[in-house]
Amino acid sequence: MDRRDFLQMMVATAPVAVVGWNDSFAGAAESLPTPRIRPGNAGWPSQTAWEQLKQAVGGRLIKLKSPLTACIQAPDSADCTELWKNLGNPFFLGDDPALTQTLGWVGAWTSQPSAYAVSAHSTEDVVAAVNFARDHNLRLVIKGGGHSYQGTSNAAESLLIWTRHMDAVITHDGFVPSGCEGRQQPVRAVSVGAGVLWGKAYNEVTTKAGRYVQGGGCLTVGVAGLIQSGGFGSFSKTYGLAAASLLEAEVVTADGEVRIANACTNAELFWALKGGGGGSFGVVTRLTLRTHALPGFFGAVAMTIQAGSDDAYKTLIARILEFYTTALLSPHWGEQIVLRPGNLLAINMLFQGIDQQQAELTWRPFLDWLDAGNQDFQLSADPFFISAPARHFWDPRFLEKVPGIVLFDARPGASADNMFWAANLEEAGQVLHGYQSAWLPASLLERDRREALAGMLFAASRHWCISLHMNKGLAGAPAEVVEQARDTAINPAALEAFALLISAAAGPPAYPGIPGHEPGAAKADRDVEAIGRAMSEVRRLVPNPGSYVAESDFFEERWQDAFWGANYPRLLAAKERYDPDGLFINHHGVGSEGWSADGFTRLAGR
Repeated sequence: MDRRDFLQMMVATAPVAVVGWNDSFAGAAESLPTPRIRPGNAGWPSQTAWEQLKQAVGGRLIKLKSPLTACIQAPDSADCTELWKNLGNPFFLGDDPALTQTLGWVGAWTSQPSAYAVSAHSTEDVVAAVNFARDHNLRLVIKGGGHSYQGTSNAAESLLIWTRHMDAVITHDGFVPSGCEGRQQPVRAVSVGAGVLWGKAYNEVTTKAGRYVQGGGCLTVGVAGLIQSGGFGSFSKTYGLAAASLLEAEVVTADGEVRIANACTNAELFWALKGGGGGSFGVVTRLTLRTHALPGFFGAVAMTIQAGSDDAYKTLIARILEFYTTALLSPHWGEQIVLRPGNLLAINMLFQGIDQQQAELTWRPFLDWLDAGNQDFQLSADPFFISAPARHFWDPRFLEKVPGIVLFDARPGASADNMFWAANLEEAGQVLHGYQSAWLPASLLERDRREALAGMLFAASRHWCISLHMNKGLAGAPAEVVEQARDTAINPAALEAFALLISAAAGPPAYPGIPGHEPGAAKADRDVEAIGRAMSEVRRLVPNPGSYVAESDFFEERWQDAFWGANYPRLLAAKERYDPDGLFINHHGVGSEGWSADGFTRLAGR
């Protein structure tokens, strides 16, 4: 039995012992609630009850069946051949309520459709679905973008609230949250429905309205899910967490009430929604976010450097860390520096607030240093610098003229604005093998600790690829940006981090039981072992690091502390207040330690 099988067995058969936090469930009734009802069990809603729900939601109740299941019986059929082609299209995945953007995680979870889905077009649809699930004791799942690496946007034998069609975007010249009149000044803002993807939000706010809204880098990620995870984008060191831009949310809580949450009304729920994890406190139906003035330009810098030896690679790592500390640790720069086995270092960074000439001048000392050591280092190509007016950065009509940057949804009838970054292509339909992350504190960049940091990165890169996401840490951001993030539920470690280190592996679209398309379990095990060795080097330098809930290990044992740190007890109190019966339970979501791994059964003593 390997590590993952053992952990799954333990989670499924025994309570999780977490000192202190689990005590919040100690007062549960001696007679536990009836487990969530499954299809075929006594208490499963009658056909008449389902018809009543269908009428209540305007006929938009869908009985789900995954298109993948048909391929188990006929893997070589024309329909299945076409399906495998479409699984690389994130819009195809998102448009089918039976699918998810990631098809699974080997040894952890497999994408499975709910029994039924309510295709919500309005808040009233959501209320009807929440009330139905609560009254009939059903497992409830919420999906908008469907990008959860943890599998939280799907669960077999459940009722799904699918918010994809709640996609209105409305900009405001002067927004004041409800109940805050006279206490807050009007600000420019945008209101988005729960199903809006970041690509659409950017197109409406930036391309059309000439403003900026802080959000994610991937264009097909849902706005609502990212906000509830905290939310990092390419320019977080300038504009902060996406969650910190939240001004107001409309949310349907477990009692079926529609609540407005902001700093003046339901303030504790508002705080919990800002980074407390998606789908843990209710169904968010609308969000209003502060918008910002656009800089003149957004731009990119890219290069890949091959070091000629291990010693040269160590020197290169030390030099890039010194250069980053002195020249790039600022609001101007974000995105990634990647260290690969084989002594390769890749730089893919974005900038704002400066033009291309200023960006090139910033990098000139580093490039001169490389030239001076040309026997030890080789660039795979000339360094790439590009910039464009910020208003065109997410403009589909502008980007379609730039080769290799974006791809479009080629299905007949698809919106001409359906685009995604070409660099995200391999993520569509992926099956994860392993995924771990750790926030690296900025104190590691201090002169007396930088050598240890460089040594750790070199040692980790001997085992697996390590990416430093410089935009996913707020060290180097303006003080006011850091303070705004302090009023969110995210692990405070993010505020002191200069980067989020990620080590991960995935395979192409695959599904168990389909001949020729099954996940590669043996390779996944090898990848997991390599990632584990790499992350062991990280933890020698940074024991018990914080981790980003949206990009983290499914098997994280200390998830409460890793994801939320000192904020977890407050989040748990909010959970008990707004969802005391656990209608909204996700894997490693707030309060999930009181439930079985599948979210169907409350555990004794919780």
